[in-house]
Amino acid sequence: MASPTFGARLLCRRAAVKITSRGMSTAADAQSRGGFLRGEPHRRHPGVTNLKTLRLPDELQTAARAIINRAPVTRLTDRSRSLANFLWSRKRAVEDWTLRRKAVSLERGLWEEATEKARDMDEQLLEERIRKKVFSELRKTTYHWTPMKYDEELAVVYMAARLAGGYAAVRRAMNEIKKRDPSFAPKSLLDFGSGLGTVVWASHSCWGDTMREMVCVDSSGPMNVLAERLLKGDEERAEPHIKQVYFRQFLPVSPKVQFDLVAAAFTLSELLNAKDREEAVLTLWRKTGSYLVLVENGTKEGHEMLMEARDTVLKKWEQTVHDSRPASVFAPCPHDLSCPKLALEPTTPCNFQQMFHPLPLPGHKERQTEKFSYLILTRAEAPPVEADGVDWARLIAPVQRRTRHVHCRACCSDGQLQHLVVTARKHSRDVYRCARSSDWGDQLPTAPRAPDVQSDSE
Repeated sequence: MASPTFGARLLCRRAAVKITSRGMSTAADAQSRGGFLRGEPHRRHPGVTNLKTLRLPDELQTAARAIINRAPVTRLTDRSRSLANFLWSRKRAVEDWTLRRKAVSLERGLWEEATEKARDMDEQLLEERIRKKVFSELRKTTYHWTPMKYDEELAVVYMAARLAGGYAAVRRAMNEIKKRDPSFAPKSLLDFGSGLGTVVWASHSCWGDTMREMVCVDSSGPMNVLAERLLKGDEERAEPHIKQVYFRQFLPVSPKVQFDLVAAAFTLSELLNAKDREEAVLTLWRKTGSYLVLVENGTKEGHEMLMEARDTVLKKWEQTVHDSRPASVFAPCPHDLSCPKLALEPTTPCNFQQMFHPLPLPGHKERQTEKFSYLILTRAEAPPVEADGVDWARLIAPVQRRTRHVHCRACCSDGQLQHLVVTARKHSRDVYRCARSSDWGDQLPTAPRAPDVQSDSE
């Protein structure tokens, strides 16, 4: 038999090198997955908390459709769209001190203008005229906040407008806890401002096997009745699909009563002023055994209200008499420092999005996007995902995937916003592949800051 030529031997040698290097890469990957990947593939690394397009639980959707079909509500689609737009654009009530400061500034400017033009005018008459102008200007430029009052008809309109989107936002926030703290098995839930009971349904989807007591608190009687109808499938004598759910119009009085999981979704915006919001948040924190979940619209107003709540709990947690465990931020912030987005001009909200299937009503698209802001506070000393000693950052914008590199805008554990340009060569192959598999809202394992990493301020 003829001996192989030099070219054939060279090809065999190259093939052997490729096989060897491939084997080394596979072994390295396996070793790496024993670290922060915890044996998971890159597309499901521990920082991935996004969910696929969500659909309402079948029992909830069936009940909602039955109620809508029976309700004599005219122009339901148009009214639900108008209500959704109104709630999205809603702002906080203007604080009294803000109005006083604005009134003093307007009055000072009008006095200066008047004294220059008409020096001989009667002072009392001029004062009256300026006062009227100040009131007129304040009426034109001040946001007129009014509390929402739901009757039976408006509650159905609200259900058509917000049931699916509200469920999607809360379910996405709850998934953060379920994914990062798999040992958490709550037995009790308190939902403040429960509305249609979406928190109960979302919590049941995550921990239905362990829940033993769920207390829903809402001051609106018609809203509580509608939430109970949804649980029973709109059959008055039927057994509720989720048991051990109790409806109240006021919070439990005893300060010693705590719940494993406490939530308030789209509720802070319904409180009159900053003092009421602070008192409500501190009360909810006192009743929190493990996690406090707050969800609001993904607007500037919603984000700022959550940051108010964040500062309130982190700075005043000592006021919790019966539970001295300190508070820390579980999500979305990877730190307990002040929010870096509030320091930017112009201010933009820290928000996230979740795809969902809305109720099948005329004019509704097959898929919609819920944009929301959320905050999860915990009494645990350190969030479980950081237990591996890996630094995790929160992705606060859509990930831009390019050839051999990925652009990620992230809020990092040092309290800074950074533009990370992730490559396999500079950040390791595992971090690079995790970045390509991540999306807006996920956490990303980050390496020590490299020369090509720039902060947003730079």
